[in-house]
Amino acid sequence: MKSLIAAWLGTAAMASAASAQIPQMPKPGITDPGSEGVRIDQSGVFANFYAASGPGKHPAILLLGGSEGGLGAGAVRQAKALQAHGFSVLQLAYFGAPGTPETLVDVPLETFRRGIAWLQAQPGVDAARIGLIGGSKGAEAALVVAAREPAIKAVVVGMPSSVMWPGISYTAGMKASWSANGQPLPFLPYAFGSDYRNIFGAYANGLKALADHPDAIIPVERIDGPVMLVCGRADALWPSCPMAEQIAARLKAKGFNHPVELLEYDDAGHAVFGPPVDKANPAYPTLGSLGGTPDGNNTARQDDWPRALAFMDAALKR
Repeated sequence: MKSLIAAWLGTAAMASAASAQIPQMPKPGITDPGSEGVRIDQSGVFANFYAASGPGKHPAILLLGGSEGGLGAGAVRQAKALQAHGFSVLQLAYFGAPGTPETLVDVPLETFRRGIAWLQAQPGVDAARIGLIGGSKGAEAALVVAAREPAIKAVVVGMPSSVMWPGISYTAGMKASWSANGQPLPFLPYAFGSDYRNIFGAYANGLKALADHPDAIIPVERIDGPVMLVCGRADALWPSCPMAEQIAARLKAKGFNHPVELLEYDDAGHAVFGPPVDKANPAYPTLGSLGGTPDGNNTARQDDWPRALAFMDAALKR
């Protein structure tokens, strides 16, 4: 978390914004799956897989980490918690890992499609009961993918985006995050105005020009299942609550015929979503590093994580 803050909010990011107009980010990590899971590297899928225990076919979750990339440790923790709750989980690498783009630029949506197909083909997985969970840039990806893939029957996203933003790279400049069939998808550009102070401002200023970039809006109304949105009102990385509200408003305006749940928390920021963290954990003080306080973010997690599990239960464990 500290390296993420240094990369996004520190002097390096400020210099990058002034020159290349892109935020910087830490090197992606590839976390071992531990004894509960196995590493997958086959058929164009690089991932950690956590199989649910017990006989029969189980519902499954495609899990997408954020801009920590690869197979981040935070998403591993989520995957293990989901597995313990009875879901099979594929924690998919979509950049910064073997067989994937080096950076979060022009990431092929076909990567996610292969992950879904691999998950559906597992003998212990019910192919008709696949959900998708993502956080931050992984939430952006989750909504983009779910809007295109009818196999996804439920979505939970933390710190979400209502639009497709530029990719994130030290050197690539302002290019697309996602591609499909070899073509980059549209995006809403960052905006570095005279009031720019940190990366939050680049996103907030960018949203002011949304009307000029309607093709960057994620068509969430195409999702074939219920949607849960989780955000912290003190998010210091990007305006996730205003964007979550945009998503909920769009779904309502488009006559979305599935349940939508919006959870917003005061005193919580970009660490609002996920399993609660024990106060004895050395990482606990960093929970407030991207908005809110450690206690505020953890209190939100104590509420939103059980509700996310119940949401997925209702959608997939039928």
